[in-house]
Amino acid sequence: MPPYPALHASHGGIWIATAEGTRPVGRGEAIRVAADTPVILLNAPLVGQRLGYAELSGLDILELYAFLHPARFAVPTPAGLARAVDLSPPERDEDVAAFLLEATAALLAVPDNDWREREGAWASVQSLGRLRWAWAPVVGPRIVKPRVDERWLFSRLPEWEEGAPRPAPRTIEIEPGDSEARLAELTGGLAEERPGQRAYAAAATAAFAPRAVRESPNMVLAEAGTGIGKTLGYLAPASLWSQRAGGAVWISTYTKALQRQLAAETQRLYPDPVLRRERVVTRKGRENYLCLLNLEDALHGGFAGRAAVLAQLVARWAAYSADGDMVGGDLPGWLPTLFRRNGPAALTDRRGECVYAGCPHYRKCFIERAARASADADIVIANHALVMVNAARGREVATRPTRYVFDEGHHLFDAADAMFGVALTGSETIELRRWILGPEAGGRGRRRGLQARLSDVASYDEAGGVAIADAVRAAQALAADGWLGRLNEGQPFGPIEALLAAVRGLTYARAEQPGDAGYGLEAELAEPTPELIEAAAPAAAALDALVRPLVTLGRRLEAVLTEGPDWLDGPARARVEGAIASIGWRAETVAAWLALLARVGGPVDPDHVDWLSVERVEGREYDIGLHRRWLDPTRPFAEIVLKPAHGALVTSATLTGGGDWSVAEARTGAPHLARAPARFQVESPFDYANNAEVLIVTDVKRGDIPALANAYARLIEAANGGTLGLFTAIRRLRAVHARIADRLARGGLPLHAQHVDPIDTGTLVDIFRDDPAASLLGTDALRDGVDVPGTSLRLVVMEGVPWPKPTVLHAARKLAGGGSAYDDRIVRARLAQAFGRLIRRADDRGAFVLLSAAMPSRLLDAFPSGVRVSRVTLEDAVARVAERLSTTVRIGHDADQAG
Repeated sequence: MPPYPALHASHGGIWIATAEGTRPVGRGEAIRVAADTPVILLNAPLVGQRLGYAELSGLDILELYAFLHPARFAVPTPAGLARAVDLSPPERDEDVAAFLLEATAALLAVPDNDWREREGAWASVQSLGRLRWAWAPVVGPRIVKPRVDERWLFSRLPEWEEGAPRPAPRTIEIEPGDSEARLAELTGGLAEERPGQRAYAAAATAAFAPRAVRESPNMVLAEAGTGIGKTLGYLAPASLWSQRAGGAVWISTYTKALQRQLAAETQRLYPDPVLRRERVVTRKGRENYLCLLNLEDALHGGFAGRAAVLAQLVARWAAYSADGDMVGGDLPGWLPTLFRRNGPAALTDRRGECVYAGCPHYRKCFIERAARASADADIVIANHALVMVNAARGREVATRPTRYVFDEGHHLFDAADAMFGVALTGSETIELRRWILGPEAGGRGRRRGLQARLSDVASYDEAGGVAIADAVRAAQALAADGWLGRLNEGQPFGPIEALLAAVRGLTYARAEQPGDAGYGLEAELAEPTPELIEAAAPAAAALDALVRPLVTLGRRLEAVLTEGPDWLDGPARARVEGAIASIGWRAETVAAWLALLARVGGPVDPDHVDWLSVERVEGREYDIGLHRRWLDPTRPFAEIVLKPAHGALVTSATLTGGGDWSVAEARTGAPHLARAPARFQVESPFDYANNAEVLIVTDVKRGDIPALANAYARLIEAANGGTLGLFTAIRRLRAVHARIADRLARGGLPLHAQHVDPIDTGTLVDIFRDDPAASLLGTDALRDGVDVPGTSLRLVVMEGVPWPKPTVLHAARKLAGGGSAYDDRIVRARLAQAFGRLIRRADDRGAFVLLSAAMPSRLLDAFPSGVRVSRVTLEDAVARVAERLSTTVRIGHDADQAG
């Protein structure tokens, strides 16, 4: 038995367990015990939040699990931990504290057995002991020192190898019948007959036909309802084309959940895991991967306190990780959240300061390994943002994909909107300053400025050295540390801070309204004041003085590559090529800022929407600036991504958003192509009429938080949990959660909430999926990206009609897009996506409840045809939910028991 007590706190109560037994305690006593005695906890930040004691610390059993079993996932709940350590889960809330003692004993026994992650553990626990990690004195003595020095981390990681350039894909034709035959291989002879899936695979084949006209890709728009089997439907022609043509197909998604699902589905293509790792590669943006140079800095004093402990645990994980992906990979999503934001971001390359071949770990770099692996892969699983970044400014020009599949294609508009937008803000300019200047007075860490990163180039090329010095000098005009404080005091320093001060003043003058509760403000960039116009001119001059040397430096670096001096070996060439790409990106950004400033006092640009903003959270300002977005962001998307491609399949269950094909085409860039896309549509095979219904509650008054909370509580109780609650405002979500969490917990119904629980969204969904009695509250991310088949999700409740937020950008697009009809299209799409969370399998049953009497009848066609829609009182809705779902819960429970 562990020598420490265990503490468990939930909305249902607080308990402490020792060898003598378990007893309930009050909040005050729990805090006193935790402050005086090391206690064993499960998710210390969550327990601390429930106790109202944010500084709670102890022996978090999740940290022990992460140390002993790096790169192994466990749902961070008592039941999930029980499965991970092969114990029986606690049946009641009051049994959890005692279970934590039992689970701790099981984990501490791991080093005594056949422990596959033993390598590196002894050295790691010694380092953790010096950092005063709470578990070190307990687990350290149980780990035997190895007889010989271990190959630890940086020496253990494999090196990637440079391969010969891949030839261009061959020109081949795939017949629809071939795709159907491949689909039959993937689904297996015993699979259920799916005519819709076969038709889908045949239609998708057109995206892989040879291109006939330059800049006119073969584009296929395919809307396939939930349950059709889209993934295997497009993997069939994609895998055929890749194997026969010798090229890579990039499959792009919007959510990490679908990326994981796709990776799992490719097991049907390549059952052999070794071959699958070669033929299927998942690619993400650089900021998702662990940077080994940043990790080395953290391990050697760059981090302190709890952040240093996290670095050691991440190092343990890195040695066993499949791909080094810290966001959605095999690093448990809950691990960084245990450290309350201390360090995770600093372990990735978020500032774009990579020195490429100048890094001592370049040959082991996870990012470079993924890039090279994707060059030879058959299937590359990416995301919309990376595809656009790669097409706009990627270094891999010779291996640009020619065939794309855009799954979750209804999100292409939003992804392009974010990618091709421009923001001249304080936070953006200070990041650019840090990238150019490196650490300034009082700075710490391994950050290096442009001069240090390119010192050898500066010594070789005089003109390049002058350009670097000019860029460093010009960067002094950018916003610097403490800029927000100086603006609040009316003491801006330099032309950029003066511009931001003028933006702030005008935004407050025009946008602040009584009762805005401290939320962000924005105002159109129209009829600017003389103060803003006067501030824009010196700011533009400062940015012009910066962009010129950056452009010059890029050209000088290209000349260095051409001249090929003696010191320019292969690694140095790669580093210079990386610097060219990075400098080019910054120069493009500054040029876009200049174009935005030209709008101040100048003519209106009909293709763009410009506005001013002051970003605030609960009344606290955190950013200020000017913004520009394309009125139609699919224009640059079509130009940069679609036109160079030979074929593109864009698919989704809600591609038309409850409207017609013109909606799908407008939101995917099709009107900007010379050749019209092919269209395919097939409805879901699910029996929505019998398995689901929509209830519109008419007697919950809008804005009445107590009534809203009561409605959520009663509906969740009627469904016996299994509820996904969707909100359009974080403030209302938090208010409802605070009112009902304790009440539900007393009934044995756990309630979790995005923006409340200190847990990442992916892990919250894992917890929700794992417990049929649990419910989950969230916002947009849960409306669009949750896949929870079975009885764990049987009720969806929306607080109201999901009207778009009335921003400056939305107002401009609404005016250009048909007025109220534009809003209706957005609402239909959101309702369709929300309803789509409910029925994920043929045997799913559930109810969809909308707490809004103001739901217009014209929008009801957002739901699948045949679904019964009723306007009812809350009392009737509760009764209908209880009646419909009572059988579902019982069947689901029986199935779980049988399993």
